Amino acid sequence: MTPGDSSSSPPHPPERPRAPVIAVDCNGADLGPAEVAAGAAIAVGQGARVILFGPARELGELPQGVEVVDAPISIAKAPDPVSAARTTPDASIVQAARAVADGRADALVCAGATGAALAAGTFNIGRARGIYRPALAIPLPVGGRDHHQVTLLDVGANAEARREHLVQFAFMGAALSRTVLGVTRPRVALLSNGEEAARGSALVLDVHGELAKRAQDGIDLFDFVGNVEGNDVVTGRADVIVCDGLTGNIALKLMEGVSQAMLGAIRHAATSTTRGKVGGALLRSSLRGLRAELDPEASGGAYLLGLRGLGVVPHGRFTRAGFAQAILRAQRGASENIVAQTQRALEQADALRRPPVSAPDASLRQAQ
Repeated sequence: MTPGDSSSSPPHPPERPRAPVIAVDCNGADLGPAEVAAGAAIAVGQGARVILFGPARELGELPQGVEVVDAPISIAKAPDPVSAARTTPDASIVQAARAVADGRADALVCAGATGAALAAGTFNIGRARGIYRPALAIPLPVGGRDHHQVTLLDVGANAEARREHLVQFAFMGAALSRTVLGVTRPRVALLSNGEEAARGSALVLDVHGELAKRAQDGIDLFDFVGNVEGNDVVTGRADVIVCDGLTGNIALKLMEGVSQAMLGAIRHAATSTTRGKVGGALLRSSLRGLRAELDPEASGGAYLLGLRGLGVVPHGRFTRAGFAQAILRAQRGASENIVAQTQRALEQADALRRPPVSAPDASLRQAQ
């Protein structure tokens, strides 16, 4: 071979896939923009790529390579987030959502209010084709089953919903369960006040009938297992549990409150007496694992599904650890292409909204 022969050169190593870029709205968090930025720094240390939107002078020191867009205006506390998202183009959440829409970022993380994230995402990123309503979906730990999680949705995006909305939520949740949580064939259930098919609100009865009919027709994407009650949300009877946003948000907040109260009671029992302190020392490692499993910050927040790009909405009261997890959750979701997976599942199930049939063109009618 001659020295110029290209065949003598060693093959180039395959390029690593580009890590997704996450647009992070730093405004609206209870502990301030600097806490969100600190969470972003933790996530960057674990390989994340971020663009921070917030008041630049309040974000503190950041790792090299972090892009900051100075966006001090916040609509997180706006009484009418829909109007605010429409009329405040310089707001941090609007700019962050626009970055996803423009392709500068691959996913959105909002540290403020859910309403602002939903409005800014809908107006700027846009609903995915055929989607009635976006939904918030959160994976929750299931007791007694290692590393298993149940996806609960909607947990706050839609206080009111119709049958077709919840049917779509079922397929969205199943796609998320398969893609991110690795459940090959998710079991989908409706949250109701009884297991019987005849129990529940008019909406639950309507959705139950629709999903049962689809199951008879042969759903290849998930198994519909009927209704579950509140006490079975985290027992492992289903992999995906569907409800309207009002019911889901109440259920989620109740579970979080009970888990924190339980941890507080255990902490008090383990420190209030000498015997308790001895027992607490023996159980310290086990209790540390339990605390980590029940900690809402460990989950990183809820996925915002149904938009053309992925969103993650953490609690505004999170610390930097929770915001770091939210960014890493968004990164993983974007890498797994949840949006495309959800769209494909809905297409296969013929569960997408059909465009209205337009009237025949006037000239065509005349020609006839």
